Amino acid sequence: MLVELKVNGKKRKVDIEPEEYLVDSLRKLGNLSVKRGCDTGCCGLCSVWIDKRPTLSCATLTVRALNKEITTIEGLEKEASEFAKVLVSEGAEQCGFCSPGFIMTVLAMKEELNNPTEEEIIHYLTGNLCRCTGYMGQLRAIKSYLGVK
Repeated sequence: MLVELKVNGKKRKVDIEPEEYLVDSLRKLGNLSVKRGCDTGCCGLCSVWIDKRPTLSCATLTVRALNKEITTIEGLEKEASEFAKVLVSEGAEQCGFCSPGFIMTVLAMKEELNNPTEEEIIHYLTGNLCRCTGYMGQLRAIKSYLGVK
């Protein structure tokens, strides 16, 4: 069935199956930063924003996103680039496979939490898996980016 999605501020038409997941629809539209990882909602690779809230697109039916604002990292290039520079400066960059979903979550955290504690940051990141790091560099980068001590 042909539906219209609002992705990164633009209305886009896409032909979907009735039980298609948003990750697949977004990839059809060329948003290749949205990746399929675990298919169980546990790794965060597929993270996007729906109405500015982080959402796992592998666990969200596309029809649930109709008439909502969907944002991928392609729609947040400036913000993502700013945080990526902090990641690099803290030595936290690795292979990059998990980076789009991770960065989407961090950018949402910046909007939602005011002066979070380390425990709140760690809790917010639950479900974002990185196979390359021990997370300490990423935690340093997040704290630096958010201006948290």
